[in-house]
Amino acid sequence: MYHDFLIFGGAGLVGTQVVRHIVKSMSPRRIVVASLFENEAREACERHRREFGEKISFVPAWGNLFVPSDLAEASREDILEDVGSRRRLLDAVYGPFEPAFRENHLVEMVRQHRPEVIVDAVNTATGLSYQDVFDGVAKVRDWIGDDGYDAKGIRDLESLLLSQTAPQLIRHVRFVQEATTRYGTRVYLKVGTTGTGGMGLNIPYTHSEDRPSRKLLAKTEAAFGHTGLMFLLARTPHTPIVKEVKPAAMIGYRAVQLKKVTDKHRNSDLFDCRAVKLKPGGSLELREDAASYQKTGDLRVAVVDTGENGVFTRGEFSAITALGQMEYVTPEEIARVVVREIGGANTGQDIVSALDGSVLNPSYKAGLVRSVAMRDLEAVEDESIASGAGVPSIALGRLGPPELSKLLFEAALLRAVYDSMANLLADTRPAEQVSADLVAALEKTGVGRLGPSIGIPVLLADGSLIRGPRINVPEVLGHTTSATVTPKAIDTWARKGWIDLRPSNVERWRERVQEMTRARSDLREEGSAAATINSYMSDRFDLGETVAWIFNNEQDAYRIK
Repeated sequence: MYHDFLIFGGAGLVGTQVVRHIVKSMSPRRIVVASLFENEAREACERHRREFGEKISFVPAWGNLFVPSDLAEASREDILEDVGSRRRLLDAVYGPFEPAFRENHLVEMVRQHRPEVIVDAVNTATGLSYQDVFDGVAKVRDWIGDDGYDAKGIRDLESLLLSQTAPQLIRHVRFVQEATTRYGTRVYLKVGTTGTGGMGLNIPYTHSEDRPSRKLLAKTEAAFGHTGLMFLLARTPHTPIVKEVKPAAMIGYRAVQLKKVTDKHRNSDLFDCRAVKLKPGGSLELREDAASYQKTGDLRVAVVDTGENGVFTRGEFSAITALGQMEYVTPEEIARVVVREIGGANTGQDIVSALDGSVLNPSYKAGLVRSVAMRDLEAVEDESIASGAGVPSIALGRLGPPELSKLLFEAALLRAVYDSMANLLADTRPAEQVSADLVAALEKTGVGRLGPSIGIPVLLADGSLIRGPRINVPEVLGHTTSATVTPKAIDTWARKGWIDLRPSNVERWRERVQEMTRARSDLREEGSAAATINSYMSDRFDLGETVAWIFNNEQDAYRIK
């Protein structure tokens, strides 16, 4: 049983009920209630203390989860207006991962509180999609004239970059992965959304945009893009248990009350309105100065409070919840499912599990066909090399991380020199002599020409580099075409994507081949019980199997489902 919880969006409609159901069902010791604003988090904690007493520690936390901690209490408008803050946010979304990770506010909350369970009830898809990339595009296009881009539009351009949903979601989920792994979270459950309350492209309910609303469809794109990333997160080694509950109806409600409200333009006034004549061919001013109109009162009306979805009038609530429309589900029902899933019950409403049960998995037939394809590839490769019509079928540099091609080429050189792993382990000569043999094999194997031709250079023991017209590593973006050479950089690039024939890498290969051979003997002696990703299945120096073993056992790059 879990005792320590962090609820993102904990002061919201669903988050509040999740807290209450956790208290009633799971005997918690501490619940961190996180909200965007300090007053919301503190008031929520105070309400829970009044209801449940002091036996449970309710801890308020607040701030924007998607920005650096020192910007977590600033409004988005203030961040976008300030050049320095805008550039910080661009770095947080598009810059190097590790510095952005250290500064991110979600990460700071997880680091500080180290919960066993995180329930993320933040309406992420709405928050990202309603940054409104379409409005951003319109503003940038306005700045682009026949003479090119006007420098005064830099703010609009940078704001457009910061409204892109996919980069923000990708970075957000990677922050979740790294933070929950580093700080010991055991369960991460997301309360997601369909974006349309379960309705289709014909949905008549938008946030006052005309339909079909591009912003609303962007919300659905974000919602299911997030689900896809959660699906990947759940299949990543060493991560917590990952679940998502996705309501497919309007969520409501919190209270019915008479209150002063605002319209879509943040207006809360009633006016003495005027009549105007419409002239064909004339101009209709869409936004006039409100000060030129006489105020006659406040926009005070009976509404139902639906939390993050806003407030609805009697007419709006009646329409949206009617049979055949969006209808609705209560936050208590959602919270009940959330808590049951945290406790390990199979409710049938975890989206990640549903996807696991729906996707097509590897098949026995495909395994048989793989063997045929491998034999055919080997035969065609041998024929093409013998006739001089082709080059070795090792790598093209188009698949996988740069390590894939680099390791395949290094394994090809080792196979050419030793034929088998047993011969490699039997060679006790100094690594410098083995390195010289590998260099000599560059021409015979074709690796010395093929690798550099496709951007994968060869690093020799004397520090020189055999290269072609392009080098794939280090990876560069934008207009950058060069990199500063340092001893540390050379080591990093060699590990990442250079064929490394230095003695130190020869020793590394000896160590891993010894481990692979030991795993092969375990398989022979223990049978199927030893057939795991730790086993090296082939009795040959097979290039692909060798690299797959390295990915499985050295880089945690393996599937767990």
